[in-house]
This record gives sequence, structure tokens and C-alpha cells, in this order.
Amino acid sequence: MLNQQIMRRRFLEQKLLFSKSLFSGIVCLFSFFLAFDIESVPAQQPGKAVKINVVAIIVEDYDGITLSHPSSLFYDPFRRETYVVDSGNSRIVIYTHDFFPLTSIGKTRGIESPSSVALDSAGNLFVTQSPSAGHPNGRLSVLSASLKWKGDIRFEGFDGAQGFVPQNIAINNHDSLYITGTDYPNVVVLNKDGTLSHILSTADTVRDKSVNARITDVEIDDRGRIYLLSEDMGRIYVYDAQEKFLLKFGQKGGGAGKLSRPRGLSVDSDKKRVYCVDYMRHSVSAYSLEGQYLFEFGGLGWSKGWMQFPSGICVNREGYLLVADTFNHRIQVFEITPIKE
Repeated sequence: MLNQQIMRRRFLEQKLLFSKSLFSGIVCLFSFFLAFDIESVPAQQPGKAVKINVVAIIVEDYDGITLSHPSSLFYDPFRRETYVVDSGNSRIVIYTHDFFPLTSIGKTRGIESPSSVALDSAGNLFVTQSPSAGHPNGRLSVLSASLKWKGDIRFEGFDGAQGFVPQNIAINNHDSLYITGTDYPNVVVLNKDGTLSHILSTADTVRDKSVNARITDVEIDDRGRIYLLSEDMGRIYVYDAQEKFLLKFGQKGGGAGKLSRPRGLSVDSDKKRVYCVDYMRHSVSAYSLEGQYLFEFGGLGWSKGWMQFPSGICVNREGYLLVADTFNHRIQVFEITPIKE
């Protein structure tokens, strides 16, 4: 079995090298007509330039089954593994630190309609799931650290719980669960045993009127700071670990430096940046931890460095930025480095 795995890995590595070679030739053919640098994705940044390279493209699992509409990403810094929600195939695919496909989790383990994942301090895997044929309501499924089925957490105890459909999840250092919902404005906060703790709402002002910002995604950084993303408002709201509001940043719009339909965010604590992926602008925007706009990259396309309706994003320990390039059915891995002046 071990020899088979080694041979399989070598086969995939050779296939990847061949694909890269073939891909590079195709891109070189088109680059004359499209007039862009395929090795360095165009980026904008006031004051300090960066170079953005695509270092890997993930398109399939261990068995050679291609990804279909990957929509969400999660990185485990302890095992250095990346979890990909492969929505079109109704499963989760796990990759090693060097992007080798490790395993997949699907219907045989109770995963039917996943939308996001997160791990608690004990290594338990929490999976938000939309309604499916056998499950008419949204649910939060729990698997052990060895990926064995443990059970479902049902939502109750708050207005709208019956129809609540979980969308994204983040877990803090105390194992509190922060969950956003589809067509639900607030963040549902659960205790580590799955019982309701409280509801976290975010107020904002539009045309001098107070409104409740609908939260799309949630991220928690190494310091325990909570980052909430509103697709409707085109903004990111930041709270400290005690949920005290700190700041907000981002501007709604369709032009450079603005957010049209932001779907996911990730915090790079080492480089002190917040990344936000924009579904409608087919791009990634970068901000400082203080909310200053830094640069963006991407654009609508199918070649390396371009995107089609991306929706998920994460940063790994090596400092690479991974983007779920949803309608290109792939994960793009970017290396972002400053250009020395």
C-alpha cells in the first residue's frame, strides 16, 4: 500500500510538471494577444510596490477527480493542511503543505452540502452544511480529529433559528463558534458544546440612517481579533477578543480600491495584512491591519493569475495566499513579495 501511494504521488508530480509545461506554452501563445505579464500579476499599491507570482494551481484530488466550483478555504497551521470546500462535488478535500492531495470527506462521512469548515483546539472538524434531501434544515456537523462522525448541532434559541442556513464559521482560542448565515444579518455565537451563547450584530450608517450590516464572512486572527465582512456594505468590521468594536474599513463600489461583492477574507498576521476576495470584481484587495487600502490584483479571465468569480481565501504558514477561483474550478496559490527599490 505504501509503495502504491509513493508511485501514485510520483505519477501526480510528473503529471503536474507536464501540466505546468503545457500550460506555460499555451499562456505564452496567448500572451502576445492579451499583453500581460504571466509571471507577475499586475498589482496596484500606493507608495510601495509588490510582486505577485502564481506558484501553484490545484485542480484535482488524489484520485484525479477534478475540483468543481471550490468555494471556501481553511488552513490548519498545526498540521499545515489546507481544507477545500469542493461545492460542485459536495465534499471537502484536504491538501498537505506542499499541495499534495491527502484525502477527501464526502457523503460516507455525513458531508452532503458543505459551505465552510473550521477546527477547534482539540482538532475536531466543524462543517457548516446547507439543507439537503435528507436534512431539510441547515446544520453544523462535527467530526473528530481522526475524521470520524460525531454528530450534528442544530440551531435553536434565537429568532430565525428554524430557517437559519449557516454559511461561514470561525473558532476562537476559547472554542467559541462564530457562524454567519445566508440571508441572516447577524453572527450566531455558540459555546464549545454547541449551545447558544449570544448574537453579535453590527451597526452601520447609510445616508445618515442607522442600519444593521448583514455579515457574510468571519475571521479570527492570532490575537483573537474578530473580523466581520459585509458583502452588502462592502466593508470589514473589526472587534477585539471581548467583542469591543475597534474600526471599520472598505468602500462599496465597482472601481479600483473598492469592494463590489466581497465574499471572503483572511488575515496575514506576519505581514500585517487583511485580504478580501471580491466575487464580482474577480480580484483580491489587500489592506493594512489599520484598514489602509494597499493594493489589489486579479481580473476576469481564465489564465494564470486571472480569476472567475472567486469566493474563498486563506493564508498558510509559508506566507502563500490561496484563492478559491470558483468558476475556473481551481485553487490558485500566490506568492506576494515586496519589490526592492
